[in-house]
Amino acid sequence: MAREIAEQPAAVRRTLEALLPLRADVRALFADRRRVLLVARGSSDHAAIHGRYLLEACAGIPASLAAPSIATHYRADLDLADTLVVAISQSGATEEIVATADWARGHGAAVVAVTNVEGSLLAKGADLALVTQAGPELAVPATKSHLTQLVAVVVVADVLGAELDPEGSDDQWRRVAEEVALAVERAELVEPAVPLLQAAEHVVVSGRGMCLATALETALKIEETCLVPVRGYSYADLRHGPISVVGPDVAAVLVAAQDGPMTAAMTDVADDLRRRGARVVGIGGDTPFARACDVHVPGPDLPEPLAPIGLVVPAQLLVERLARALGRDPDSPRGLAKVTRTDTH
Repeated sequence: MAREIAEQPAAVRRTLEALLPLRADVRALFADRRRVLLVARGSSDHAAIHGRYLLEACAGIPASLAAPSIATHYRADLDLADTLVVAISQSGATEEIVATADWARGHGAAVVAVTNVEGSLLAKGADLALVTQAGPELAVPATKSHLTQLVAVVVVADVLGAELDPEGSDDQWRRVAEEVALAVERAELVEPAVPLLQAAEHVVVSGRGMCLATALETALKIEETCLVPVRGYSYADLRHGPISVVGPDVAAVLVAAQDGPMTAAMTDVADDLRRRGARVVGIGGDTPFARACDVHVPGPDLPEPLAPIGLVVPAQLLVERLARALGRDPDSPRGLAKVTRTDTH
C-alpha cells in the first residue's frame, strides 16, 4: 500500500496524458443530452460523488448517483435518452457495474467507462473507455486506482463545462500532479496524527461539499484497513444528532479545502468538537482551520474543485501508518478481495 501511494504522482501524470486527448470524444457523447448518471460502488463511488458535485456546482448539469439494483434487481424501464452514464470500476469486472452500464445503454444512454483495465468488460461495453493509468494495484485498499478515477471524473466535468482549467493551457493539470507529488514527499507530516487516532475508542470523519467524497473515502479506508468501525459524515449530518455523543473518547478527522464556501464552517466544526472533548485531526483547510485542530496535516495548494485529488493522499498515508501501528496488514485486510462480487439477480 505504501509503495502504491508513492507511485501516485507518476500515475496521475500518465492518466492525464492518456485522458486529456479524449476530451473532444467525451464532449461529442454528451451532445443533445442534459444530465449525467454516475454508476459505481465502494471507493469508486466516492469518485462518483465528487463528480456529481463538480457537474452540478461548476458545470450546471443535473447529476445523480445510480442505485444499481434499479437495473439489476428491479429491472426498471427508464427513458435514458437524455443521459450520459459514467460507469466507474477499477477492474472493469464488477458484475453489478457492468450489468448496470449495459442496462443503461439499452435504455438509450451513452456510456463512458472509467476503468483501470483496458479491454475489460466495462470498457468493451461502453461507447467510450477512459482507461486510467494507475498500473497494477496489488494492495487490496484502493489508492492509486481511486486517485486516478478522481482525475478522470474531474476531466469529464471540465469537458462538460466546469472550466477547471479556464486558461486552456493545461497548466492546472500539471499543478495537480505536482501537488500529489508534494503530498507524497512530506509523508512524515501525518505521523503526529497516528497516536491520536490509535488511542481513540471511536473515530468519526467529516467533510462537506466537494470534500465530502474525501471524508467518506478516508472513513472507508480506516474501516477496511485498520478493521475498526468508523462513521463518515457530512458535517451537516454530524451536527444533526450524532455530535451529541461526541466526548473525550472520540477522535475526529476533518477534511477541508483551502478555499470555498465550506472552509469556515469546517473550522467551526473543529472548535465544536474540541469543546466537547474530542481530539481533532485536520487535513487541508486554511490557517484558522489548522489552528482549530489538535493535529494539522497540510493539504494541497489547489482550488476547491481540484482539492480532493491532493487531499486524499495524506489521508491514505495516515491510514497506512495507523494500520501498521495497530498491528494490521494494510495490504491485505481480513475478509476483503480486490474485485467486488455483488449479486445481480
